[in-house]
Amino acid sequence: MNSILLGYDIGVMSGAGIYIKKDLKLSNIQLEILMGILNVYSLLGSAAAGRTSDWIGRRYTIVTAAVIFFLGALFMGFAPNYAILMVGRFVAGIGVGYALVIAPVYTAEISPASSRGFLTSLPEVFINIGTLLGYISNFAFSKMSLNVGWRLMLGLGAIPAVLIGLGVLVMPESPRWLVMQGRIAEARRTLHLVSDSPDEANLRLDEIKKAVGISLDCNDDHITVAKNSNGKGVWRELFLHPTPAVQHMLLVTFGINFFQQACGLAAVVLYSPKVFEKAGITSDNHKLLATIFVGIVKTSLVFIGAIMLDRFGRRTVFLYSMAGMIVSHASLGTWLTVINQSKTKQTWAIVMAIISVLSFVATFSMGMGPAAWVYCSEIFPVALRAQGVSVGIGVNRVTGGLVSMTFLSLQQAITIGGAFYLFMGVGIVGWIFFYTLLPETRDNSLEEIERLFGRFFNWRLTVTELAKNEVEIGESTKTELTEEPNASS
Repeated sequence: MNSILLGYDIGVMSGAGIYIKKDLKLSNIQLEILMGILNVYSLLGSAAAGRTSDWIGRRYTIVTAAVIFFLGALFMGFAPNYAILMVGRFVAGIGVGYALVIAPVYTAEISPASSRGFLTSLPEVFINIGTLLGYISNFAFSKMSLNVGWRLMLGLGAIPAVLIGLGVLVMPESPRWLVMQGRIAEARRTLHLVSDSPDEANLRLDEIKKAVGISLDCNDDHITVAKNSNGKGVWRELFLHPTPAVQHMLLVTFGINFFQQACGLAAVVLYSPKVFEKAGITSDNHKLLATIFVGIVKTSLVFIGAIMLDRFGRRTVFLYSMAGMIVSHASLGTWLTVINQSKTKQTWAIVMAIISVLSFVATFSMGMGPAAWVYCSEIFPVALRAQGVSVGIGVNRVTGGLVSMTFLSLQQAITIGGAFYLFMGVGIVGWIFFYTLLPETRDNSLEEIERLFGRFFNWRLTVTELAKNEVEIGESTKTELTEEPNASS
């Protein structure tokens, strides 16, 4: 439900923006800000989500996200002018920031290793379902009067928030958070509910206790846990005194979230009606229908990506997905350039441009979309996980916001074809980053994954040690040569 909230807002704004601009008489700059500012506002929610979830628990943080977004949806639905609409975007953005952090963290912490990739990718699945629902809402209310239709489109976002309040009644708390609070008995009961076997549940409990710093021999139902149980000192461990492994994790988290958005996702999804307009589709209804088809492709294929993560591994999925996105951007940039420079309607080029859009959302949904959430939510140690993910979400939202708030200006400055060539170049850099720095995490427990990181930041130490060893070997050899030779020599 939290992910549907975010997806719905992305999808519904792509079409609602057409009618908001007409009704409130907005400029392109105002529309860009309205469309993309939610990403920036969500930074506040994502920054607070890690500490909040360590304080009140993962489950109630999910409810907090839903309540905040519910209020934001009401503000947007009843907004009489641009200023109040921006207030609604601000409130909803905080809710989105909370949801983006807590959904993958909670899912990763309750999932067994055998299916963690699939289960942790479900937030991306439901983001896509929400986006599709937003597209459908656009089309359904497009025939209503100008000042009513877009308000209904935005106001319906309150419905999933209500459902979350009911769903929390049957949700267990994260076993890792319970152990961090010293509530061992509750954590044991939860692990028996969410593990494949009793033996696995006991093994997971031992791994969590070890990670938190509790003796494996301790069988008390409730104990007092030292620092970090409420998130204290975590930011210091992340940024001031990180280990080589944590440095590597942070770099990977920054890179994954940056490239997921900098490759132009918002330009294709949020501005798909504008892209289709540049491709030669002029009718508003036809543009909205085309975006619905994009949503169907994006939603249906993300399930394949979720399955591929556990079957082929995270790193492999990242590399193939980004390669497909690079090719799609190159194709889309080419056909949009052909269309813009042609004086007559080029139907074949329009068809190829639409196919390129569908190819991009397909390759994104089958890899980069779900893989980013899975990878970032599973690599951090338990005490750093919530805040570590929140840092990545911050990078994700800032990058997405910049793309959203500059795309209309960018395509005017370097043409829309040139904009997608730029995204292609960013994708190439991203592929190199993934190939160089991402270790494979499939089939490892959350506690085992930490040992896969840190080698990149130890390379200087390794080179220094090798050089020192060579000097020592050279000195010892020199000493041997100056000694009196014997038979063994």
